[in-house]
Parts: sequence; C-alpha cells; structure tokens
Amino acid sequence: MTHRAVEQIDAGDLNVGHTQEGPSNGPAVILLHGWPYDIHSYAEVGPLLAGAGYRVIVPYLRGYGTTRFLSGETPRNGQQSALGVDAIALMDALGIGSAILDRCTGMVSVSGYLIGSQKANEAPLPPAAELAWWYQYYFATERGRAGYDRNRNEFAKLIWKLASPRWDFDDATFDRTAESFDNPDHVDIVIHNYRWRLGLADGERRFDDLEAKLATGPVITVPTITLEGDANGAPHPEPSVYAAKFSGPYEHRSISGGIGHDLPQEAPQAFAQAILDIA
Repeated sequence: MTHRAVEQIDAGDLNVGHTQEGPSNGPAVILLHGWPYDIHSYAEVGPLLAGAGYRVIVPYLRGYGTTRFLSGETPRNGQQSALGVDAIALMDALGIGSAILDRCTGMVSVSGYLIGSQKANEAPLPPAAELAWWYQYYFATERGRAGYDRNRNEFAKLIWKLASPRWDFDDATFDRTAESFDNPDHVDIVIHNYRWRLGLADGERRFDDLEAKLATGPVITVPTITLEGDANGAPHPEPSVYAAKFSGPYEHRSISGGIGHDLPQEAPQAFAQAILDIA
C-alpha cells in the first residue's frame, strides 16, 4: 500500500484520504481498518485483489491519516452508524453502486458480527471478559483521554502486542501506521467511540433511526465469510455465538500460524482469498 498515492475526495462530512488499486471498471472492494490500525493493514491484500481484477479502495477512517472533517462544527463522533454513513458517502462520491462491504454483494469480517448497541452494552460481562476491555474503562476517564493523547503511539504499540502476541512486527511496520494517529481529530474520535459504546457519550440525533435498527441485531443476508486468527489476543466472541446472524451463504474460517487481531496484515493471503471466494 505504501507505493500507492493517497488521493483525497469530498464525501459526506469528510474529505477522505484513500488509496485505489486495480482497474477502475473492476468490481469494487472497500477495505476498512479499525483502531489502532490504518490503511497499511491492507498493504499486501490490495495488490493481490487488484491483480485479480478488482477495484480496491482503502480509506482512512475519520480521525486517521489525511482524512479531515469539512466543517469545524461537525461533532467528532465515533459511533458505529456515523462510520457506516461515511462509507456510503465515499461510495457515492466514487460512483460505486455496490461493493463487497456496504450495499453489499458480500462481506468478509474479522472477528465476526460487529454490530452493537448501547442498550446491550449495559449488561456486565464476566470478570475475565471485562478485564480484556481494560482500555475501554481507561478511555472513560479524563485521565485516560489525556494519557492517550500524550502517549498515543506507545499506547497503540501496546495494543498491537497484546492483540497479536505472536506477531513479530518491526518498528518500521508500526511507524508507518503510527503516522496516521497524528490526525487532529484522532483522539476525539477514539475516545468518543468507546464512551459512546458504554452510554457515556451521546451520539448525533440524525443517526438515531439507524442506531435503532442496528440495536435489533439485524440478520445479515449477503454471502459472508468470517475470519479469526488462532492467536487473537483482543476481546472477541466465539464463532458459535454469532453464526446464526448470517442467513445467506456463510462460512467461518480459523486462520492458523499465530495470527492475531490485525488479520489482513498478518495473513494477507488468507484474507484476500476470502474476498475472492465471496465475490
């Protein structure tokens, strides 16, 4: 991915930094990163899919890299529906009618069914599960906000090591991604996301209808492959917990070899193959 130029385009609330590979008339694949990663999660996946004839779009999410808000008045909101609307707006701006992701013709998801709700998150988890979410509670405090702002790179590197304990990444690999945390909205977005999950921060009213639909735990009907690494140290449910959430053609794949939470970067061949098989 590092050899691809980052392009900018206005889309919804954002000017979105993104890369594109492959033929412009190929079927579209949108690859979305999470925290604390960035577009480099797909550095090897992108060329594999582009070489197979796909148009591959990898955007920096709000709060990362070169993506910027178009207005200083827009709330720095990290709730799930805002991120989904961002993806749809990007598709509109790029003239994409359907893709493997949103307006889905298919989906590949690491760690399964990722839709949540504030109501569901009111229920406490078993102690061991709560311990795994330690940073969520740190971020709920102003001390946590200040600590993450001051030490965002050190914090992210710690999460990388905890979430992928057998991934022997080097400093250069981490540093390429860490540059994206210098975004002026990064801390606000990360902190809001985790506080919103726990009901400690409000979302935007314009997303209430979407959140109400998501809170029902909708069944996903498009063909889907879920992936899980055999050494994922981040909190994640067992596949049996979410298998019934997929009513279309569905397959779960466990990826062996010490693969952690950043599965596309740690096992790019397996991730790309899942997309090729779902297409």
